[in-house]
Amino acid sequence: MKKKFDRTKEDVGNIIKLEHLNLCVEDQLTATVFYVQGLGFTRDPYMMTSINNMWINLGRSQFHLPTGKPQVLRGRTGLVVSSHKSLIDRLKFVRKQLSGTKFRYSANSEKKFVDVWCPYGNRFRCHEAGSFGNMRVGMPYIQFDVQTGSVKSILNFYRKIMHAPGKLAKWDGMKAAIIQAGNDQVLVFREQSGPVEKYDGHHIQIYVTNFSGPYKKLQKHNLVSQETNEYQYRFVNIIDLDSEDLLFKLDHEVRSMSHPLYGRHLINRDPDQTIRGFVDGYEAAPWLQLNKR
Repeated sequence: MKKKFDRTKEDVGNIIKLEHLNLCVEDQLTATVFYVQGLGFTRDPYMMTSINNMWINLGRSQFHLPTGKPQVLRGRTGLVVSSHKSLIDRLKFVRKQLSGTKFRYSANSEKKFVDVWCPYGNRFRCHEAGSFGNMRVGMPYIQFDVQTGSVKSILNFYRKIMHAPGKLAKWDGMKAAIIQAGNDQVLVFREQSGPVEKYDGHHIQIYVTNFSGPYKKLQKHNLVSQETNEYQYRFVNIIDLDSEDLLFKLDHEVRSMSHPLYGRHLINRDPDQTIRGFVDGYEAAPWLQLNKR
């Protein structure tokens, strides 16, 4: 008898990749200690190599960290790391260097994650490899805190404007709109009971297959905020498509698959490789696990 497959599991939708999250940081040295030494990710060796910006590689995604007034995402970013034990060892090591900042961490062995706060207050939830498909290192989700009663309309916006599939479901005990944003990646808009913090201009970058369709619909609602070039445009406001009421602000950098940076290979190092336990040939780290299905 032939094996049957659920072909819907392989559907991705129009958003095929959540590529980066851009957050301004006050000090590049402090950011290096946290993102590279603490979290164990890799500074891109080819791009933004000066002292006023850096790109941090984590699997197939990135953080972009230009110098400026610190930005704090209203929610948390999900991360996948190879090992919680190694992560906690690294976080302990940088604790003294980051004293006097908002840096802290908390391990939850029962729920199998480690919550980490960056020096400026951004929240990260670190999961071990295998928690999100074959991802070994990466950014499986970004969760945004939104007003109560808004998630149904947010889901409708992404379905109709961005041609992105999604669903309504519980996320950490609250109602949420979960939007497919690539292979094993989602955008999560989670309702919270209290007021939402004021938006400070941080942005995400996504790649889409149908580039012109969403653009035309955004234009129709006067939502295009920047005409960057032939490969990219941006929008900020997520609205109720019936009433035109503003639901949430989030700068989206939307790129086509013909963008010169699409599919660029990102260098990822093995953060467990140290001078004390050095083994030649193990500097690079895989960002995907073997497919066990």
